[in-house]
Order: sequence, then structure tokens, then C-alpha cells
Amino acid sequence: MTTAPESTLVGRIVDITGGCLVATLFPGEEGYAPSRALGDESLPIGQLGSLVEIRDRAGHVLAEVSRIVEDARVTRTTKDTGSGGPRALTTRERRLELTPLGEINSDGRLEPGVARYPVIGAAVHLIASNRLAALISRKTEGALELGRLSVRPSLKASLDPSALFGRHLAILGQTGAGKSWTLSSLMQSVVKGMPRSHIIMLDLHGEYGWKKKDGTMEGIFPPGTARYIDARELEIPYWLLTYSELVDLFVDRTDANATVQIAFLRESLYSLRKQSNQHMGMNRLSVDSPVYFPIDELYNKFKKANEEKLEFGKVKGPLHGAFDDFLVRFQSLYNDGRYDFFMRPRKHNSSATLEHLLRNFVGLGEQKSQVTVVDLSPVPVDLRPVVSAQIGRLAYEFNYWNPRRHEFPLLLVCEEAHQYIPSDADTRFVGTRRAMERIAKEGRKYGVTLCIVSQRPTELSQTVLSQCGNYLCLRISNADDQEYVRRLLPEGAKNLADMLASLRRGEVLAVGDASLLPARILVHPPEPAPASNDAPLSKSWREGPDDLDVADIINRWWSQVR
Repeated sequence: MTTAPESTLVGRIVDITGGCLVATLFPGEEGYAPSRALGDESLPIGQLGSLVEIRDRAGHVLAEVSRIVEDARVTRTTKDTGSGGPRALTTRERRLELTPLGEINSDGRLEPGVARYPVIGAAVHLIASNRLAALISRKTEGALELGRLSVRPSLKASLDPSALFGRHLAILGQTGAGKSWTLSSLMQSVVKGMPRSHIIMLDLHGEYGWKKKDGTMEGIFPPGTARYIDARELEIPYWLLTYSELVDLFVDRTDANATVQIAFLRESLYSLRKQSNQHMGMNRLSVDSPVYFPIDELYNKFKKANEEKLEFGKVKGPLHGAFDDFLVRFQSLYNDGRYDFFMRPRKHNSSATLEHLLRNFVGLGEQKSQVTVVDLSPVPVDLRPVVSAQIGRLAYEFNYWNPRRHEFPLLLVCEEAHQYIPSDADTRFVGTRRAMERIAKEGRKYGVTLCIVSQRPTELSQTVLSQCGNYLCLRISNADDQEYVRRLLPEGAKNLADMLASLRRGEVLAVGDASLLPARILVHPPEPAPASNDAPLSKSWREGPDDLDVADIINRWWSQVR
């Protein structure tokens, strides 16, 4: 283990409490200097967020400055000179509260976590950038460079991609903090460094892919690496829904006849799936099998039972009138043109078309791609949870049945996840929450992982967030969200949550398995940037247009084309 020169010595440990160390700084001849020159660089002394090395005979520990305190200390009392009595002489003492981040072993490598804490009197040293770079540099193949360390902008900040995406990732931050910016920069690095990556992105606002004036698509990824699909063109048909998802869609659970409707739906659904696929020779069909069935025949079964009369019309059938609400809900969806891509599929209207759908879905279609960006912005808001649930379930089921799943891992990126994976028990989101929680709990075994992006962590499913092994936290000002994030962080990093409100735009606190130590990182600007910039209000209100083509706006609204 190398020995630091005495010029780096700045203080010593005087108190140890739990996971917090307290050090007193040594004053210089002119008091406490704000920095010290080491070679070609000037290192801050005691700056909040800066890193120091704590040394004693047993080992070395890397720590972060989490608090700075200066107190007046009585050193001694002078004798009574007769002019005013004895006087107390005071000096100023500056102390640092340090959060241990990791141990430096005998080979000079940084190991996350601390097994043995320093003792009272251990020396506190500044750490030169070249030594810090050697400690935090990753030997992992394909390490992703996310940006630069905020406390040392000259040093690269890299993450282990296997740990980052293999143990689920959450990107959290308030609106305007730079979530889309961070996600874009990260995904661009993945696509550039890993040509066989397989990523599915749920884009709720059309930020990552957009149409140019000539009608062609472009986005944040290099040409040929991504496919941008309108969710309506992807055409995830109704017959891919499971029995429970169809119940969520068509049955009002508060209806007095809900139990009867649910039971009849199960019986009818199984019968139709089986009858419609007899030619395929499948002997193990279930009520949830992803095979085609005619939706109009399902409606007819309910309608017939609802209107049935016995004894030449004199006696109402046992289910007469029990399906009134079901039929109304069904018709409202079936007759709404916005739902045609779902209720009236044109391309995927047989079980044999499932292969075409899945190939396009995972990037193995005629145009192979690393990324499939599914634009959900044109999809009706009340149908987004259903479509999102299908995308999540398709990703899971695809690799669950894929014998080469570990050679073909999938990453599902969920933008604005709180909108369709909420923490509350709203029945509209039961299917989506179930699908995503299943991936969070079991997906890693089958090579399916999540990247959750949200501005309101308190509104997200606790099950999903608690399964994340990595967090990229941007600025969070809301006190409830801050406290929630603090509880999610590992024990040794909880103190770092205090800095969430002071992070700059595009600056993240990286915590988890993928980072050697919790670190503040200035994220590299994405190129190109996503279409998520705020409107330049001041400029627009000074130099904006005098008029707008309102007719064009109305046509876009009518045709549901942005």
C-alpha cells in the first residue's frame, strides 16, 4: 500500500459514531486554508461532497465530507492581571463529518463497503486525482462512461453495465431535473458500446423519436440502430390479453353482477380460444393462451345469454339482464375509433401472426435494431395501462420460453412509470402493476430487467422500486419524495440523500451495485438530445408567431396524429 506524502495530511479522527466519522482539521499558520496545492492541482480542504482518505495502521478508508462545523474552543484561562480579571483564550476549531464509502485493500483497489472502521487518531489525507482515478477505474469489460465526477470533473465516472441493468435500475427526479437527458445519454452509450443490446422503450410523450418535416422518423439513436413504432402500428391485439386483463378491461367490479360476468367470461373465453385454433393441433390451450379468438363472437355469447328467454318467451333466462353493463362497456370500446388498433386489428388477426409481432417487438424484424421505441403518446390515456401491461408481459413471456434467454437479455425502459405502475390499488392498473411487478421479482432469472423512470417515487409501486439494485437520483425537492428515496438507498448512502435538493440539472447521485461508490456525476450531454426541452417562454412571448394554423391543429386532433 502506498504512503501518502505528509503534504496531504489535513486532520485526524476524533469521534466515531455508527456510520459517521468526525475529524478535526489542522489549522495552518494563517488559519484554515480553503485548499492545498498538490502538483498541478488545487484540492479543496473540507468542501462538502469532497473525498478524503483515512489512514491508520490497519488499513485505509475512502470517505466523503457530509458536514462541516466550526466551533469556538476555550484553550486556557489567563491569570488575573488586576485590570479586568482572568480572561479565557479561545480558538476556532473546524470539524468534518465523514461518511465512509469503501476500503482500499492492500492491492490498492477500492472495495465498496467498510468491514473495519478507523480508530481514534487515524490520519485524514487529501487524495490526489491520479490516485483517485486509479481507485475508481473499472476493470469491467464494456464499462459505461456516464459522465464526470462532480467533485473532480477531470475524472470519468463509469458504471458496470451488467450490474446496472442486470439488477434493475431506477432513474428518479423531479420534472425538469434532467431525467430524459440522463436516460438518453445512458442509452446512447449502451447502443454505441454494445452492438448486440436489446432495448424496448415505452415513450409516453414522443420524446425519443419524432417525425421530420418530410415524414421520415428520427430520434436520439444513430440511424439503423433503433426502430420507432407508433403503438397503434405495432398493433398489440385484444386476443393477447390474459383472462384477468380482459376482466379488468370489460368488467366493472363494483357491478352487482360482476361475479357472474367474470365466471361467464372465463367459460366463453376458453371455449372460443379452443374452437378457433383446432386446426393448429394445440392440445394444452388454457384460458390465458396467446392465441386468436373472434371478439365479435365473444360479444354475441354475452348478448345471447343476456337476452335469453325460455318457454316461448314467457320466462326470462337465468342470466337475463345480468350482462347489461358488460355489453355497454364492450360497445363503448368497440365503437370508439381510437381503439381500432386494439379491438379491430388488421395485421394480427390470426395466431400465426404472433411471430411477426414478436420479431418486430424485440428488434428481430426485417429491419433488425438494437432499440425498439414504442410511442404511446397517440394511445388513449385510459388504454395506456393495458398496452403497457401487454408490452411488459410480452417481454417477460418471450424470454421465459426462450431457451437462449441468457444470450438475449432484454431491457424494458418504462418512462413516466408512476402513470401506469402506481402504488395505489386502482383497478385500472391491476394488470400493468401485476406484469411489471412480476418482472421486478422474477425477470432477472430470465434475462428481462427494468429501467424505471419517474418524477414521483412515492406514487410508484413499492414492490417495483424496492427490487431495484441501482438508483440514478436527480434533483428532488419534495420532502416526501426525498424521505422515500432515503429509505430506498443502502444504509451507508442514506446521508447522501440530503444533497438531492441541491443537485444541478443533469447531475445525478449514482448509488447501487453498478457504482464502486456512491457518487455525484455530471452526465454527458446526449447527442442528439431528446425532444423534452422546456418551451423558451421568454423568447416565444417576445418573438413568437402572430398567428397559428388552427385548422391544422384541429385536423391533427381529429386524426390523432401529432
